[in-house]
Amino acid sequence: MTKQNTRQKIGIIGFGNMGSVIAHRLSVQDHNYDIFVFDKEKEKLSNLLGIKASKDIHDLAASSEIIILAVKPQDLDHILKEIKKYVSGKLVISIAAGLSTKHIERILGAIRVIRVMPNIAAKIAESVTCLCKGMYATDEDLDLAQELFYYLGTTRIIEEGMMNAATAISGSGPAYVFYFIENSTFDQANIPEHARHDMMRRLEKAAEDLGFDTETAAFLAANTVNASISLLLKTKLLAQELRKQVTSKGGTTEAAMEVLTKDGLWEEAARAALKRAEALARRD
Repeated sequence: MTKQNTRQKIGIIGFGNMGSVIAHRLSVQDHNYDIFVFDKEKEKLSNLLGIKASKDIHDLAASSEIIILAVKPQDLDHILKEIKKYVSGKLVISIAAGLSTKHIERILGAIRVIRVMPNIAAKIAESVTCLCKGMYATDEDLDLAQELFYYLGTTRIIEEGMMNAATAISGSGPAYVFYFIENSTFDQANIPEHARHDMMRRLEKAAEDLGFDTETAAFLAANTVNASISLLLKTKLLAQELRKQVTSKGGTTEAAMEVLTKDGLWEEAARAALKRAEALARRD
């Protein structure tokens, strides 16, 4: 059997911050996949290396075996309706914050869906990524999704009921770290250990406040803080700039930052992020 016969086609819809990172990581790290991408902003798809641009969203959905939805929550329903007739028998992976697998299944039908929440540290392959599966997805589907996102960093399978909480902790958490560093007196290129541990304690406490068990809270907090600091050091960008990159307008992180900028606690910020994620989920 030739290697070509075993290659799977992965189509990624959305080539923004996270979609482009996923595409590049998979194209560089694993040669068992052919990567196709589509974005409504065509200029984003110029000068691609090892990645192929699809002519339109229908072409991508029709030709891909695995479809990754890397779009903003407010754009997801439109995208789902566009691809609905092409997804039978395929695996659909969504990274849209706040929108459940049930929501996606309601539009697509009895389709295998995996929901994923990576974070900005995917840019340096140190993401903290949480995953769960929908009603029709199999354990093998979940294993495959976990394998794909392992190329972006560490992974954690959780219950879907905790995915919005994960969005508030590991998804929005890097912004809490960057804001803390931004407003500290120490040099961001030389972050003291006591400051690192202080941030871990704050995020762990926030995670427990949202309902995570002690072990999971500690895992998410330690990995999120360490990955955020690593991103800061490796990119050499200002903490303020990275915080802005995490904070999408109308998103969960923006809700959290409104609390932190008023001297709120990390638990309060995480609760605000969770509330925003739940509000996105209630749209339907």
